[in-house]
Amino acid sequence: MSDDQLEMLIVQTINAAVSTIPSYLEEIKENKETLKVENPKEFVYGIVMGMALGMSGAIISAQKEMPTAEDQMRVRDIVYKHIPEIRERIFN
Repeated sequence: MSDDQLEMLIVQTINAAVSTIPSYLEEIKENKETLKVENPKEFVYGIVMGMALGMSGAIISAQKEMPTAEDQMRVRDIVYKHIPEIRERIFN
């Protein structure tokens, strides 16, 4: 898989994860006593980052075998490149 194809898939994954932000924030608000989350937006940021990194690794696994360390670094680098826009979409 080329870097451009991988980045396109990762951006789609990030967009899907970001689209869940309102529902996660509502879920946290409704269950604040159970979840005990101090900063809901930071919590959701962690969820979105986990989804982006995890799902991207799963995509690579579906294309071939387990991602190598190099594959994982490629995914991480692409996801990290999009951190400013992820944070913008969560915190603004």
